[in-house]
Amino acid sequence: MRNALYILLVGISLQINAQTLTGDVIETNKGMVVVHPILHGTLALEFDKKIIIIDPYGGEEAMEGIPDPDLILITDIHGDHHNPKTLEILNTLETQYIVPQAVADKMNGYDNLTVLNNGEETKFDNIKIKAVPMYNLPETADSRHTKGRGNGYVITMAGVNVYVSGDTDDIDEMRSLKNIDVAFICMNQPFTMTVDQAADAVLSFKPKVVYPYHYRGRGGLSDVAKFKNLVNEKDEDIEVRLTDWYPEN
Repeated sequence: MRNALYILLVGISLQINAQTLTGDVIETNKGMVVVHPILHGTLALEFDKKIIIIDPYGGEEAMEGIPDPDLILITDIHGDHHNPKTLEILNTLETQYIVPQAVADKMNGYDNLTVLNNGEETKFDNIKIKAVPMYNLPETADSRHTKGRGNGYVITMAGVNVYVSGDTDDIDEMRSLKNIDVAFICMNQPFTMTVDQAADAVLSFKPKVVYPYHYRGRGGLSDVAKFKNLVNEKDEDIEVRLTDWYPEN
């Protein structure tokens, strides 16, 4: 399957529920996966006429033109991941949520929640979602992201594995991932990895395509061009896609 995978460089527009989703296209033998970066750590995926939004954030402006979600994945409790104001402006009457327990504890009144802990998995129609660890190093009780509280996710659609890191450090569980086709990798200090750490981790688990995302830190935006150079100096086969996640800058 991985040898037969073609990831197109051109963007397309798909008509879904009378709305338009644009982005990079991953061709599979069961249809297309559309990858649509939105803002910071927020992105949308489309597969088999289903819309998945990860960590909706940015309010009405960021969500403009995004089709109504069938599934929302939330990685952590922080406001740039679990953002109640953004959830309120989405049409989620028929949306299913997959969240860690810490997020579920903040979503009182929601009946359509599936709670996943690290290592657990579930299915949504023909899409498989596995929760994987995301946390800071060193492991301490007072770290910004404690082990087991939040989830990264591996989303599998027609044999295509998409990894979303969430807020993580350079952890062994990420380095040991296998058969990742597309990876979204965070890199912002002091909250997650440095650019060098992120590049070294990617060189360890070798996704086919990697998007640096979630790269706004206290000192501004991380140097994603440096990240690309660090990766491709050692492995030209990993395609690093630089996308503008911060249109306001």
